[in-house]
Amino acid sequence: MTKQFWEKPMELVPNKIPRYPGGREIDRFRGLKDPKDDGRPEAWVGSTTYAVNRGREGDSNLGLSEVLLPEGQKVLLKDLIESYPAELLGKSHVSRFGSNTCLLVKLLDAREQLGLQTHPTREYARKHFNSEFGKVESWYIIDVRKDQEEQPYVLLGFKEGISREIFEELYERQDIKAMEEWCHKIPVSPGDMFFVDAGVPHAVGPGCFMVEVQESSDITVGVRKRKFSSAGEELEYKERLLGCYQYRGASYQDNLSRYKILPRVISQDTGGTETLLLGGEQTSYFSVTEVKVTDEFPFRDTGTFSIVIVLDGEGEMIYEGGRMSIRKSNEIFLPAGIKNLIWANRGRTPLKLIRAFPPEVL
Repeated sequence: MTKQFWEKPMELVPNKIPRYPGGREIDRFRGLKDPKDDGRPEAWVGSTTYAVNRGREGDSNLGLSEVLLPEGQKVLLKDLIESYPAELLGKSHVSRFGSNTCLLVKLLDAREQLGLQTHPTREYARKHFNSEFGKVESWYIIDVRKDQEEQPYVLLGFKEGISREIFEELYERQDIKAMEEWCHKIPVSPGDMFFVDAGVPHAVGPGCFMVEVQESSDITVGVRKRKFSSAGEELEYKERLLGCYQYRGASYQDNLSRYKILPRVISQDTGGTETLLLGGEQTSYFSVTEVKVTDEFPFRDTGTFSIVIVLDGEGEMIYEGGRMSIRKSNEIFLPAGIKNLIWANRGRTPLKLIRAFPPEVL
């Protein structure tokens, strides 16, 4: 490892996390010969967050990303950051947040609809889950499965007329279908961007292949009952679950205006375009841009790190002292120390990538 390794792009080792049915589109995206649904539907990209999988508590490093160093060895990104926080994350980030990236990026491919759920605000997470982070998140639709019986969709946001009393009654009856019917069903297409605020009910529908950018936690609150040894524990679980949801209903159009985010070009020249997909108007916790490169396009230097997934095309990252070839599906951690980087397209079609930033950047 050279002394200035933090001045170069860092290639991330692809992973897949076991959870629910899915994963085929991740394989296809990565160019594997035999893509299949193998029950590993999520890839955690640039992750320093531990995955919480019931029944797999013994896998202590589940969810943590590895970096492939120039010498060929693999090392946990989390370990590198803890050793070189300012160099990798940026001095301004470390002064506010320490060595925590505060950011989690995923590839997610659902074969079936996921369970209705929500996630806590930071305040609720501190009080009820002993976590400094809640789970505000966002979805960028990369593609949809073509072999679905119906157009892929997401459930997102309550309809008008919802109340905690209505939801609690359905919870007691475990009428999951009725609970889902209180949520807006939104068809999705490639390129759509959604903001999923804490407390908002949601479920990823079948056939959605997406990039998920979120706070660095793995706290999920569903709608199903669990068995407990005492009535007190059962009541505590129910109150914590129902209290996590925010019962704010809206019409379909108002809900769509609130959570489906329209892109806005923030930088453009003859070599490419950078578009803000989600930023400070929605949340201060993270931001997301899409970069399309037709020739050569300058890197946006924010003084902090970022996480990149190459969505399409092939090209190079040219930086002080070197260059790195990139192609569709590559996952890259860009340290704060990189200077004067240029994205360069080397293919017949535009080089397209998505870039996720930590808190309070854009």
